[in-house]
Formats: sequence, structure tokens, C-alpha cells
Amino acid sequence: MNRPALPSPTTTLARKRFAPVLFVIAHGSRDPRHAATVQALVRRAGALRPGLRVETAFLDFNLPSVPGVLDRLAADGVREVVALPLLLTRAFHAKADIPAVLRQAPPSLSIRQAEVLGPSPLLIAAVERRLYEAGLTPADKSATGVVLASAGSTDPEAIAVIAETARELRRTGWCSVRPAFASASLPRTEDAVRALRTEPGVRRVAVAPYVIAPGRLPDRIAAGAAGADVLADVLGPSPELARLLLERYDGAHAVDGAVARTA
Repeated sequence: MNRPALPSPTTTLARKRFAPVLFVIAHGSRDPRHAATVQALVRRAGALRPGLRVETAFLDFNLPSVPGVLDRLAADGVREVVALPLLLTRAFHAKADIPAVLRQAPPSLSIRQAEVLGPSPLLIAAVERRLYEAGLTPADKSATGVVLASAGSTDPEAIAVIAETARELRRTGWCSVRPAFASASLPRTEDAVRALRTEPGVRRVAVAPYVIAPGRLPDRIAAGAAGADVLADVLGPSPELARLLLERYDGAHAVDGAVARTA
């Protein structure tokens, strides 16, 4: 029986060598925990794909900067880059800030901008992982109300995605799930906690921060969770999030043509 030829070691090496660089772009924060968490997540994603070059930069507050990394990649002879916004929703940073800075990249770089992380079943799984790590179990779902607490946005598209994510989380079996926001939108975390207390069947309330890394707004979420029974951790370098970075990279890599300069 004829079998398909396997790629030679030379071909496999060439594919790894010339694969686009995964360039993760985070928002940045004055809180040092933010950058440390982002770097831990990116390292975990890189460990899942040996041979893939992975770089990280920040839009604000932290180094390295996006222009600095792009200049370094061009100087290294890199030709293709997949720029991945480390964002859960497609709001202003993904629509405006990141495309603007990518358009100023050295002309030798061909850049594709990947989709933001959300929505995704992997994010639902990451939220549940953090809830279980905080002490809940699958058996607690039917009597637990969850506040899905995000940073907040003025972008209607982003708000709609958070609301749909809360509905998807509810469909996994939690008694009730309400979205909340640390800024820009309502309700606040503490208001959602109080509302869940009045719902039939809710015997405990948990707050699940729907944010990637610690910082000022996650701290505001934690303060608003004072009346809850359980406070989960931020998503951080969870295995689900690391896999999602590579999923978004692969999706962008499969698209022909550079898009960032005309976005």
C-alpha cells in the first residue's frame, strides 16, 4: 500500500525557521504584576510550540514598546509577523490603537493582525478553572451565582460580547451568571453581587474576574467582591489561554496577505 511521503527533517526545519513571528501586544500597566503575568502567559504559549519565535510588547507603561520590538525584528531579518492583541474584546485598542502603531512598522515587515481572544470556549474553560481553584466544584454549580466581572468598555460591541460570554457560562450549568464592569459600564461588581443574592436558587455568590492580568481595574473588581462568598483569580497564564494564543496565531497565519497596513 502506498503511503504519503513524510516531510523531511530539512523541510520541517525550514517551516519552523520561516514561520511568522508571534508578536503578542498587551495593554500595559503601572502595576508590575501585569507585565509579569503577561510574560508568564506568553512563555507558556511558546512552550507549547517549540521552534516558534514569540515576542511581547506593550502599548503603554511597560517595556518593550511595540515600535521597539518591530524595529528589532526587522533588523533581525524577520519578514512575517502575526500581531496578536492580548485583549478579550474587540474595542478601541484592537480597532484603532494597535492598527495605527502597526502601520508605522518598518516596510520590510509583512504583518497580519490576529483576532482578539474573545469570544472563545477556551475562555469559558479558563474562567471555570479559576472558579474551581478558588474552592468551588462542579457539584456547586446549580446553587452558585457567578458575577463575570470585566474591566469595562464604552464600545457596544465589546459590551455585547461580555453579555454573550456570561450567557455561555450560564449554559454550562451555573445557577445564574451576571456580567459586571469595573469601569465605563454598569452594573458594578458589588451591584451584581447584591442582585444575585435575591435570585431564587442562589445559595452562594462567586466573582470571576474576566481579565487577563492584575492591575488597577482587577483590584477594583476584587474590592467590589467583598460581599461575595468566593473570589476567583484573574485568567493569567492558564493553559486554556496559552492554547488560545496559538489558536489565534494559526487563524491569522492561514489568511493570505498582510492586513495591518491597510486596516
